[in-house]
Amino acid sequence: MSVRERMVRRLDGLGTLVICTDLAALQAMIGPPAIGGPAPVVGPATEPTVTATPAAAVSASATAPTPTSGRITLGDLEIDPLDHLVTWQGQPLALTRLEHRLLTQLATAPVGVWTYEKLFESVWGCAYLGDSSVLHSAVKRLRRKLRSADATVGVQTVRGIGYRLSVD
Repeated sequence: MSVRERMVRRLDGLGTLVICTDLAALQAMIGPPAIGGPAPVVGPATEPTVTATPAAAVSASATAPTPTSGRITLGDLEIDPLDHLVTWQGQPLALTRLEHRLLTQLATAPVGVWTYEKLFESVWGCAYLGDSSVLHSAVKRLRRKLRSADATVGVQTVRGIGYRLSVD
């Protein structure tokens, strides 16, 4: 039984249940939360800051992202979080909004291993319920697009924990 089915059964009889993959679209449809309710999801919790932690970097000079006027640079990969643009060697990569948010999150501080929980919270804006198939699918699509661009930056799996960016 999937996580979604378990949640539906657990909440059965408590009222209306809406299952939505885009929280921002749902919030736009239903309006702002009630006073005392949860805050609206508007994107990553913090503006990206770019500093590498010593334990996380394989080679601090090679893998640490460097800021360039609000942009994140990892080798020939450049991420502009404000303009939602990712380029590899000057050529734009066609990433979905979700893939862009995932890549931006993996490239921001702390550079290192991002747990499934932290990625769900920062990229999707919701809690991790134990079903990581959505995250695995997004990472698989992102890897495919980075490979097709011959990028030396990739997403590395840390088994049972999460993901991190790697620079070849």
